[in-house]
Amino acid sequence: MKARGRALLVRLWDRLAASDPGLLRLIAGLRTVAAIALTLIVLASLRFPVPQLVAGAMAAMAATFAVREKDRSKQAVTVALSLPVALASVTAGTMLNRWPLVSDISFLLIIFAAVYGRRFGERATGLGLIGFQVYFLALFVRATPQMLPSLYIVITVAVACSAFARFVLMPQTEAGTLDRLRQAFRARLGQLLGTLIELLDAGPDDVDKVVDDLRTATARLHETALMIQGRLEGGTSDDATARLVRRRVADAEIAAERLGLMLLTARGAERTDTLTLHLPGAPVPPGRMLPVRDPVTETMRRDLEALRLLVLRPVGETAGTALAQVRNRLLGYREEDNLPEASPAVQDVFRGIGEAARAVLGLRTALEGPQDESDDTPATSRSREELDAEDAAIESEETDPEKPEETGLRRPTTRAAIQVTVGASLAILGGELLSHQRWYWAVLTCWIVFINTASTGEILVKGGRRLLGTVLGVVAGIGLAGAVGHHTWTAFALVLVCVFAMFYTAPLSYTLMSFFVTAALGLLYTLLSTYSTSVLVLRVEETALGAACGVITAAIVLPVRTDRRTNELLAAVLDKLAELTQAAVDQLSGRPHTDLVDQARELDQALADLRAATKPLTHPVTPLRSRRDTARYVVALLETCAYHGRALAATAELLPGNPKIAADPRLRGVCSRIVHNIEAIADHVRDPHSSAELEAGPNIAGMLEPGTLATPRYGRVTDRVLRHLQRLDETVSGLARPLGVPVKVEAAQKG
Repeated sequence: MKARGRALLVRLWDRLAASDPGLLRLIAGLRTVAAIALTLIVLASLRFPVPQLVAGAMAAMAATFAVREKDRSKQAVTVALSLPVALASVTAGTMLNRWPLVSDISFLLIIFAAVYGRRFGERATGLGLIGFQVYFLALFVRATPQMLPSLYIVITVAVACSAFARFVLMPQTEAGTLDRLRQAFRARLGQLLGTLIELLDAGPDDVDKVVDDLRTATARLHETALMIQGRLEGGTSDDATARLVRRRVADAEIAAERLGLMLLTARGAERTDTLTLHLPGAPVPPGRMLPVRDPVTETMRRDLEALRLLVLRPVGETAGTALAQVRNRLLGYREEDNLPEASPAVQDVFRGIGEAARAVLGLRTALEGPQDESDDTPATSRSREELDAEDAAIESEETDPEKPEETGLRRPTTRAAIQVTVGASLAILGGELLSHQRWYWAVLTCWIVFINTASTGEILVKGGRRLLGTVLGVVAGIGLAGAVGHHTWTAFALVLVCVFAMFYTAPLSYTLMSFFVTAALGLLYTLLSTYSTSVLVLRVEETALGAACGVITAAIVLPVRTDRRTNELLAAVLDKLAELTQAAVDQLSGRPHTDLVDQARELDQALADLRAATKPLTHPVTPLRSRRDTARYVVALLETCAYHGRALAATAELLPGNPKIAADPRLRGVCSRIVHNIEAIADHVRDPHSSAELEAGPNIAGMLEPGTLATPRYGRVTDRVLRHLQRLDETVSGLARPLGVPVKVEAAQKG
């Protein structure tokens, strides 16, 4: 029973780790709730009235979520500085409130400074948020000069409780966060392998749904890999360790994605296009279904289950003869050991299982230290030797030259500060017409829709989501306020629940976050004895006004059109893709070793930025259906290109530490045309009138020699590279059609 209970807990923990990588959302929600709860307990014990309790809760929340730095010592400095900033802000908000014009101007100056300060880093960003939120707090509780002494005590208690929750109750270190992200990566990799087992068993009616699940699992694994890469600098002991972990995580991700493509190919009548895993709704290649009762299929299912077991087995439970035998059997497929008699596509799946097992072995070694080698077979020993040689080949990372920053109105922070200030001015004017007492809700909405947005389309979508969440939250707030009545602590308890839900759902759905914020506000109004249905309806009106002011300002004042923003990011992705492809093929052709893993990470980050910027274009309610489909198709093609670029980089990284894999000078000539075509598309994106054209050429697959699947594994490296280049060439050519890039006629005729 104990073993079953422990296994159940492990499974539940894995699910939680997979759904919330690094437990970042959970910790953020619990830490904020703890800070607010501590503040309420302390203030209640000092017998502060309810309005001061509400002010303390809001101040504790602001002091907790505004500090976003990763280093604990930097966090401590920011928390210490937040107290004088908060005290100065509440003083200004209270003392100037008697002169409306002066108060409005000071509020606008605080807004401008808070947004402009983002250019100076996370500390300035956090302090700006605190200054804005505390000024808003003074307006919300209708602070008077007589209340200032008590508000000083309230804010001091709130900041102290926030610090206690951050550094004592729920400390968070970079090493601890990285460890939890590693667990999330392991859990999501296990989920992807579980989806592959479902794909193996899926019938014709279920295969489309399983492939959709496979797309989701692959995207979630990639998301976690990017999160790990972003935490390596502070979470590892030195730069060499960080680069080693980065490489092993990339290897595991690529091996898992390749295994999924191989299994899809084995199920179909033709080789699966990588686009199948990246384009929602892409058709699954038609063809046969693997026989469920076939001995080869049963062996494949068993080996996929065994690989999943190796991934999910916790640290300390990977030793033992049985697991060693499983690991040895899977790694043997890399050496052509015990490959079943089957079609080449099915044999490729077993080879893919072997490569994935090797990636899992390397990942465990990098994260958990040396493994037990007592039961190694020759195949396993050779895999370990390869990993050790690659580890030894890691060189010190070179610092990239800093790019010149934009100046003046071209600087994003300056432009955003002006936009928010103008939008807030409109919100103040309109808000005063709706309500002389609660006009600040419009200002708050205008402020929020500009946060973390960079184009007019993003602001429009964010404003719409906030309005929808507010309307739904008003309905919930009316119900909660009626149910709570005058039960003060019940209301505070529900506020804490809403605050936790707000922080836990914020990265997932802005609509849900707005819903919980508005529901909590209904309860706070009840506590302040200012609740009424008309107040919550006014909240909706002010929110709609603030969102409208934000959209209008973004469209008129220093606008950044969505098309312009996406084109800039698209060109950046293409530039990174060309650089990575050229560098990887240069290394595969025999040129000196460069840091390809970092270049692959830069490509992934640029693609993530583009994906976020295209959300207004791909939103379900957009009326421009063809434009939405084109944006989705282009992003999916770029994700396909990025996959092949990562695969080329991962293969090239094998060369410096593996003397059995030789460079192939033929690859340099194959790559030049692909890189030229990528650069031609980038030129056309920057300037639609560009004369750049794509060059057609001979099929790269023609360089593949017949019968290479039966050759030794090391002899197939060039063939694997050529296949990736072939797919990359096809995908880059596919980008030309939706982007309107012409193909050079002479070259096409010669090809």
